[in-house]
Amino acid sequence: MQQVRNLERDGVLPPARRTDNGYRIYGEIHVRSALAYQALSAGAGPPEARKIIRAAHESAVPAMLALLDAAHARLDTERTELRQAKRAAEAISDEPIEDVRPADSMSISELAAALGVRPSTLRHWDAEGLAIPDRDSTGTRRYTPAQVRDARIVHQLRKAGYRIEPLRTLMPELRRTRRAEEVIAALAARDASIEARSRALLDGAAALSSVLSLVTGNSGS
Repeated sequence: MQQVRNLERDGVLPPARRTDNGYRIYGEIHVRSALAYQALSAGAGPPEARKIIRAAHESAVPAMLALLDAAHARLDTERTELRQAKRAAEAISDEPIEDVRPADSMSISELAAALGVRPSTLRHWDAEGLAIPDRDSTGTRRYTPAQVRDARIVHQLRKAGYRIEPLRTLMPELRRTRRAEEVIAALAARDASIEARSRALLDGAAALSSVLSLVTGNSGS
C-alpha cells in the first residue's frame, strides 16, 4: 500500500476519495493510471512516466503528447545508433580482436605510421576517448596492444564513414569485449531491450488514452 500512496503523492494517481474513517477509495481511473505508469516506466523510465501521467491528469494534452513524442524519439535515436553499431561490427569482422602480442605496443609516431594517419589524429582520438594510450613519466603516449587494437578499429570505422559522436558510444562497448561473438551478443541484447521498451511505450500509450478519456469525462460531468 505504501507504493500506492507514493504514486498518489507523486501525482501518478489522482487524489483518492476518503471514507468518513479516512480510508482511501480507489476507482477505475486509479487502476488505469497505475497500468499506464507501469508500462510507461518500462518504456521511458519512471521520471518521464511521472511527467506524462501528471500531464494527462491535468488535461495538458499538448504537453503529454510532446513528452510521448520525445520518448519515442529517444528510442528512434537508439535504434539508429544500434544499426550503426551492427554495421560497425561487420566492418571490423576481419579485425583480429582476440589475440594481441606485447610486441604490438607502439609509440604515437609508430602507430600513426602503421595506420597511415597523422599523430594529431591519434591525439584527437585520445581527447575524444576513442583510443586512449598510457602515459609514461614524461607524459609521452605509449599504446599497449589493446590500445593499438582500439585505434585500428577506430581507424576502420572512420574510413567506413562513422562520425566521432556515435563512436563515443560504440567504443566503450567494443572495448569491454575481446571476442567477435561477445560484440554480436551485446548488440543483440541491446536490440531486445529497445524492442521491449518500444512495446512498453505502445502499451503505455493505450493505457494513457483510457486515463485521458476518464479525466476529460469527469471534467465534463
